[in-house]
Amino acid sequence: MSRKAAKFADKAILLSATLFLAGKAYNVPTKAFWDDLLNDRSYLLLVALVTAGIFGAFAPFESWQRRAFVDRNVMMRRRVLSTFGRLLEISAKIDPPLDTGDLALHVWRKTRTLRHPIHGVLKRLSSYRMSSFPATRSFAPVRGIGAVGLCWQRDREVTFDVAPLAARLTDEAKFDDHVARFGAESVMNLKWAQFEALKHRTALFVTPIRSGRNKFVGCVSVDAGRGFEVLDRRELLEEMTNLGMAIGREDFECT
Repeated sequence: MSRKAAKFADKAILLSATLFLAGKAYNVPTKAFWDDLLNDRSYLLLVALVTAGIFGAFAPFESWQRRAFVDRNVMMRRRVLSTFGRLLEISAKIDPPLDTGDLALHVWRKTRTLRHPIHGVLKRLSSYRMSSFPATRSFAPVRGIGAVGLCWQRDREVTFDVAPLAARLTDEAKFDDHVARFGAESVMNLKWAQFEALKHRTALFVTPIRSGRNKFVGCVSVDAGRGFEVLDRRELLEEMTNLGMAIGREDFECT
């Protein structure tokens, strides 16, 4: 049961018990109705009174869900850290080794905003890396923009080696010429300013997160400053996919 469902259940039961007591007190709809209903069933008033007291004071479903959420949150954190640890093992084969904090794991969720009320954007919910440097840059792409946006558009895994592009496209003129020749998807549908700001993350890997109805609801991404050839392995994508499945089952509640 989700937090919203637990709160709704508590409030629905409390409201029902309160309306029952209020209806009896004011004889709504009629006094005859209540006399007939409570005939030899006077215990119903006590049950309604006790129910209103319990659900008003303790909100038992929400309290139970809160305790369960803490347990699930601990398990999910362990799952994320286990996945991240496995990714670090894979990245350890990069020579020379990546700087501390270079490899990063991100969780994204499709979210509607005022500017994009229909299709929404991808919002980064959490990031995992070994240090606070380099700082994570603000990025909330729409469908088709960036590696995560391409994952959303294609609804499948996306891998992207940015290093060859970053080496060749050193100014806006070269960038525009490349887009004209190979299409916008060849640069992840980014504008020059966006490409210039993000091209330092050259090894990009993204896997989708799907709902119980198999609909795209977000994605898991991994990026690094280099080492695409080493990271581009089935094991890495499997770890990311398994994590995405776990997050999808929890509906992002524990991320």
